[in-house]
Amino acid sequence: MSRERVPTVEEFMQGVEKRNPGQPEFIQAVIEVAADVLPFVEQHPRYNELQLLERLSEPERVVSFRVTWQDDEGHIRVNRGYRIQHNNAIGPFKGGIRFHPSVNQSVLKFLAFEQTFKNALTGLPMGGGKGGANFNPKGKSDTEIMRFCQAFMTELYRHVGEDTDVPAGDIGVGAREIGYMFGQFKRITNRFVGVLTGKGMEFGGSPIRTEATGYGAVYFMESMLSHIGQDMEGATCVVSGSGNVAQHAIEKILHLKGKPVTASDSGGFIYDKDGIDEEKLAFIKDLKTNRRGRIAEYAEKYGAEYHGNGARPWGVPCDFAFPCATQNEIRIDDAKQLVKNGIRGVSEGANMPTSIEALHQFRDARILFAPGKAANAGGVAVSGLEMSQNSARITWSEEELQRLLRKIMQDIHDRCAEYAVSDDDKQFLDYVKGANIAGFVKVAGAMAAQGVV
Repeated sequence: MSRERVPTVEEFMQGVEKRNPGQPEFIQAVIEVAADVLPFVEQHPRYNELQLLERLSEPERVVSFRVTWQDDEGHIRVNRGYRIQHNNAIGPFKGGIRFHPSVNQSVLKFLAFEQTFKNALTGLPMGGGKGGANFNPKGKSDTEIMRFCQAFMTELYRHVGEDTDVPAGDIGVGAREIGYMFGQFKRITNRFVGVLTGKGMEFGGSPIRTEATGYGAVYFMESMLSHIGQDMEGATCVVSGSGNVAQHAIEKILHLKGKPVTASDSGGFIYDKDGIDEEKLAFIKDLKTNRRGRIAEYAEKYGAEYHGNGARPWGVPCDFAFPCATQNEIRIDDAKQLVKNGIRGVSEGANMPTSIEALHQFRDARILFAPGKAANAGGVAVSGLEMSQNSARITWSEEELQRLLRKIMQDIHDRCAEYAVSDDDKQFLDYVKGANIAGFVKVAGAMAAQGVV
């Protein structure tokens, strides 16, 4: 017998909390989506009859396993590994592997849930997943990291495959770690297939994968502005972070004739009133990618302001903000300051860098706000394109991939905009709501078509 009444958010979450005790990260991710999706379900009873949101809030499979390895001193070490295979209604499970002491089931379930919506928004045939281990790569030698990656893949290989589950990198897992895991998979299975993305160009990687997340966040801002007849030319842009995503966000801002003025790391941030140009950006890339230095060196070289003690750049007056560093780096006071300074838009390059309180502040101020599941989907989009290239045994040119990335980000914007009209202000596009509903419609539609499975 089908259910007639759509539950309230509170009723729905009671069930989620009962099934997932002690998992605050996952519960928070679900409630943020449910708050937007349940009113939509009220208007479309078919989704309620099939209990599609309930099914989406339960991962298809949670795999946990022991990882044993030997350090350089000969000591036996034990870690816990995971793979959360959340949903494969529209394609193989797809999502990163994270190596960090904070990794636990709740964190990975939250990331896999978000990944399902993010991947759906790209329009590519990718389901959602996430994995990792409570392993800390900091301070480990190359050989220790290799042994750990090999031990991790010795268990994980049973659960992944090019048509089943295709992991990628995440925090603590870069090209080096992907290479070690791919090598172990190949050794165990005697198969050379696209089972991982983020590989080196030498063995099946894709051009612009490194640039894709940062570029995509700026492309999404460009699309939001174009939708209202504006552009980024001459706009002052504040960027946090100085790693891969931040570097390429700055690069794309310059391409679109904006003026990036900040970069940061855990020590603090630099503020260059004259703007970060191509030469200065090249210095940041060398500083962070090759020399592993601190952003304070930029201030010494170019005479820019430096704000230390872990300061964040959100007090700098700007038109647009691109948080590309860490989770919850924009807090309520930061959001109030940004709004006071006349900010016009925010595009999330990092995963959930805006706290829920800060998000509400931006919503109330009616500024353009691009949530991470839409704005930073460029990285996984190019990962999906890497999967396609591996399947066809081809490599597309950088020019072709740039074209495809820009088109995918425009398509993501358009999917979000379709459902983004605010209930209380028809002139305001709520892209958070739009992303949640658009992702839900895509995945739920596929689930409905495939029956009760």
